[in-house]
Amino acid sequence: MAEAVAEETGAGGGTGTAEEAGTGTGPGLGPGSGSGSAVETGPGYGSAVETGPGSGSAVETGPGYGSAEETVTVGFRGDRSGRAPLTWGQRAIWHAIRRTAPNDHYFNIGRVLPLADRGRPATVAGATAALTALVERHESLRTRLELSADGTEAAQDLAATGSLPVTLARAQDPAEAERTAHALLDRLSATRFAYASEWPVRAALVAVGDRVTHAVLVLCHLAADGHGAEVLVRDLRLLVRRGSAGRPPATTPLDLAREQHGETGRRRGAAALEHWESGYRAAPATMFPDPVAAPRAPRFWTGRIVSPALARAVAAVAAAHRVSGSTVLLTAAAVLVAAGQGHRTAAVMPIVGNRTSAAHRDLVTTLSQDGLFILDTGTGTGTGTDTGTTPAPPTFTDLLPTAYRAALRAYRAAVYDPAAWDALGVRLRTETGAEVHPYCCFNDMRLVERPAPPGPAPTAAELAELRGRTAFGFPATQERVACRYCLHITEEGDALAVSLTADTAYLPPETVRAHLYGIEELIVAAASGRSLPLTGVRDLLETTAAEEVRA
Repeated sequence: MAEAVAEETGAGGGTGTAEEAGTGTGPGLGPGSGSGSAVETGPGYGSAVETGPGSGSAVETGPGYGSAEETVTVGFRGDRSGRAPLTWGQRAIWHAIRRTAPNDHYFNIGRVLPLADRGRPATVAGATAALTALVERHESLRTRLELSADGTEAAQDLAATGSLPVTLARAQDPAEAERTAHALLDRLSATRFAYASEWPVRAALVAVGDRVTHAVLVLCHLAADGHGAEVLVRDLRLLVRRGSAGRPPATTPLDLAREQHGETGRRRGAAALEHWESGYRAAPATMFPDPVAAPRAPRFWTGRIVSPALARAVAAVAAAHRVSGSTVLLTAAAVLVAAGQGHRTAAVMPIVGNRTSAAHRDLVTTLSQDGLFILDTGTGTGTGTDTGTTPAPPTFTDLLPTAYRAALRAYRAAVYDPAAWDALGVRLRTETGAEVHPYCCFNDMRLVERPAPPGPAPTAAELAELRGRTAFGFPATQERVACRYCLHITEEGDALAVSLTADTAYLPPETVRAHLYGIEELIVAAASGRSLPLTGVRDLLETTAAEEVRA
């Protein structure tokens, strides 16, 4: 996402420039990294384990972890305690958690940090000391949810002291350590957090002998978004290697909450919601108004395409049209959704990282919120001349300049109070008699968008050869997700991985597949010099869906 201007996309991820993309999830939607199957974890993860003030660690070999595991209690002492309202990002994800419960482990964010790859060996004592310093450095890791007696109001409660249970697993060799780390990631990710009583981080260490080979972090989404998770991984690596992670973040979640709930924050939020209201009035009430099939069981299916051709094509199209790769992908998704549902105008909610401020770059919290991207797919320049001939119909790439400007407007209006956003929805529903919500979300989870490689753009023949390596499958299902269309962009080696989690009542599995292959076809065709006319997009979807039915 290497725009020269302040473009942002995505929930909590960041890029090396002023444009941002996201990892993790935002208010409506997708999974954080590392969600596993619904397996109960061992003791110590359902509540916080408190000891007296002071830092340090003690080893407990409590029951429940098996002979190869023990619990290390890591004490911490921060600079202060305090209470504040939830930040807007925290309030947004809390609303999503409540809508998704009891399946809200879906929002957990997990990371595995290898520690034996370079540098001095990390001892168990050194790694636990680094975890202590990490929790003391980042206030969000010492902050729990405070609920009102009736459960309707939530605030954040920062503790100065406490202790964190850490699983210490022993492995026989590096290969077993790698497997153990990922098994711990799955296990610790698989259950919802106890938001009011549990610290918002679950940690584990894997050791071969006295050398720690891996650290595992699983984060509550109230404490961090995807970008914040990467900050924690970076800081933990530095604390293990050097004993210091440098200057602390410039601000804290507590201070941010007080700023947002002040007069300046309220003015900014009101201006953002003016964009939302005008966008809502220009778009269909929802992108998926009517069920088209009996829902499957489980109801929500995730389709996933992994495409090396798409990675090359996105970079080539972005460079050719001077937009970001994220804009290319967002536009393709919007065009397909609008065409598939018979809408002229697309409304998509990209998850926005909100980290353009220098004070927020290293802040570990949830800053990501939904934006509103509105694209009139009937606005193309065409390629006709002044000879009196009928202009050619607009193509996919004709939309990119308009889409780029629409994306910027969406990203700039993605900081607002979710309570006021809810009130706007209620007012419009009362006024129009219909629920107003796109139920169509986009999350570019890449932290940094890779630029196009040096040299000439890929040829049509090269892209066709790469498409032979495209892989597709349905890797997951869910009983409940608070959206109908949730698109996630990640990388897998030299390929782009695009996942679509959809409500099968509105997008049956064959339609999910058609949308994912449709994104690949639109962008690869554009990179090959044959940008598809917008009038042909619906046929593309229907043809691809029919191919799946025959298969």
